[in-house]
Amino acid sequence: MPAYLDPITVFVVDDHTLFRRGLMALIGQDAGLQVIGDASDASEALRQVPQLQPQVILLDNHLPGVLGVDAIAGLRQASPTSRVVMLTVSEDGQDLATALRNGAQGYLLKTMDGELLFEAIRRAARGEPVVSPELLGKLVTAFQSQGAPEPAAVAEGAQGTPAAAASPSPSPSPSPSPLSPREEEVLREIAQGASNKEIARRLDIAETTVKIHVQHILRKLGLSSRVQAAVYASDRIRSE
Repeated sequence: MPAYLDPITVFVVDDHTLFRRGLMALIGQDAGLQVIGDASDASEALRQVPQLQPQVILLDNHLPGVLGVDAIAGLRQASPTSRVVMLTVSEDGQDLATALRNGAQGYLLKTMDGELLFEAIRRAARGEPVVSPELLGKLVTAFQSQGAPEPAAVAEGAQGTPAAAASPSPSPSPSPSPLSPREEEVLREIAQGASNKEIARRLDIAETTVKIHVQHILRKLGLSSRVQAAVYASDRIRSE
């Protein structure tokens, strides 16, 4: 990271002391990130974030007193410029949908690799929605079953963008698909929540090739994230 760039400030909320301290130490290994505070519950976090104004708040869900998903709105009100990202062991689709609906910038699993976590924090700080790839299928299912706004729109709304200005997920088009047969295969895998590594293994291609296909899919469909691509593919499958 160039010396003239300030590190991204992070606040950690988790009631497990050992995990919280370990996570803070892990994040501290990246020169581009800086932990400026921590809390063991939502109440303590709400007392600190108004003064600290961290760029990213990493929030566990299973907290004493108030669940993390129920604390999101208060944290965003206390620190409007902060991006709240859930970091939890819960793979429950309803928790995921509730978190995004309440304004979370993303939803990540504690089992993820450290480097991937660092990148997710950076993306969240830039205002990009971040969701663990293995949860995309559950995300789509949860929002469809509830008839709720599409997850991409919810995630973009969390950026403080007026709803009218947020980029909606496009409706399936009856016109021929602009995607190549291989890109169609990759898109179907994305809709099932597969990660790039899983897609590469299933289709017997290199992971870097999968990344290129994903970039082409997003560009051709006018989408900005894997979440939008998953919703698009799922909607199209239902309409066929």
